[in-house]
Amino acid sequence: MSVPQHSDLIYDWNTAGDAPPRRSRPIELDDETLRDGCQSPSVRDPDIDTKLRLLHLMEKLGIHTIDVGLPGAGPRARADILALCREISDARLHITPNCAVRTVKSDIDPLIEIAQQVGRPIEACTFIGSSPLRQFAEEWTIDKILRLSVEAITHAVRNGLPVMYVTEDTVRTPPETVRRLFTAAIEAGAGRVCICDTVGHITPWGVHNLVSFVKKVVAETGQDVKVDWHGHNDRGLAVINTIAAVAAGVDRVHATALGIGERVGNCAMDQLLVNLQLMGYIDTDLTPLAEYVKVASEGTAVPIPINYPVFGKDAFRTATGVHAAAIIKAKKKNDDWLADRVYSGVPAGMVGRQQEIEVGFMSGASNVTWWLAERGIPASDQLVQQILQVAKEKDRVLEDAEILAVCGESARTAH
Repeated sequence: MSVPQHSDLIYDWNTAGDAPPRRSRPIELDDETLRDGCQSPSVRDPDIDTKLRLLHLMEKLGIHTIDVGLPGAGPRARADILALCREISDARLHITPNCAVRTVKSDIDPLIEIAQQVGRPIEACTFIGSSPLRQFAEEWTIDKILRLSVEAITHAVRNGLPVMYVTEDTVRTPPETVRRLFTAAIEAGAGRVCICDTVGHITPWGVHNLVSFVKKVVAETGQDVKVDWHGHNDRGLAVINTIAAVAAGVDRVHATALGIGERVGNCAMDQLLVNLQLMGYIDTDLTPLAEYVKVASEGTAVPIPINYPVFGKDAFRTATGVHAAAIIKAKKKNDDWLADRVYSGVPAGMVGRQQEIEVGFMSGASNVTWWLAERGIPASDQLVQQILQVAKEKDRVLEDAEILAVCGESARTAH
């Protein structure tokens, strides 16, 4: 029997027929962990040392921009923003800073001061609600929104700040309102416009419809203006919606570590990076991603669920006999590539992790034999059966100490 090539072992329905669209230019990534992520009512605002560690991990991961905070949140927020911007300059990082600001002069002025202190521009992400829901709740007219937007953008641009104009709740805003607001923002000097799914309302089909419309609006202005996507996870669709936005042709997408953020959060940057890599949209060393997730989790006091994709404790861990047997057979072929994929849709090695085989109530002899071999313990048939008997009596996976205790008892009995 001839040995197949790795490429022959996976038939990829993802690329059969309608494959993911190719892009004419690379996708850009904006990390919102330290702004929108910290707006979650359950997170702890990380100390500045943790924020600096995350900044450098973002740099390693090839993330292009970072939202360094909300200047209007108070003196501590402004001090952290200043420290992060200085670190970007002093360390000569490629990542660039931005800040979320309301379309009011009192929010923009502190950002202008910080930019002057660090001697570099900081992108102002000027945001205002746009949907009829917000208009009715706030008692705003479209004319008032336009006036506030143009005044804020003009003020920022005149003071040397690049501007991204963000319409909150864009996904529930009528087309002509979107057209008027984005056109006015571009005419006032905004270099980017951001489509925002503030409450996680849209579906992937809606993303395609809205992005296509906004791209036409931008094209009609004749200006070289980029389009961003910012999505929340209220319906559990943030990651797939962001991928849909990438496929539809937006220039930059926003996400946070572990998907933290307002209410149930945002698109998860870690999950997004893994999927973009597997889809061929990026080609990045993702081995620092595990540390990025760990630092973010500890810094914000947000635990990682055991079943969290890719970085949960159980992501590459099995105690099931059939699954373990297939992985072990692949390893015995000295084929790490095969072992990392036979029961895994994400290669563990891609993110600096490895497959783990445990012993539990659903395990078989192969689990035990492998566990012992990995630790250099001779695996007699009698010992394997003794361990399996203990495992079958439990309602959970055995701890290492429990297996070692059986090994010790077996050795004493043998003598």
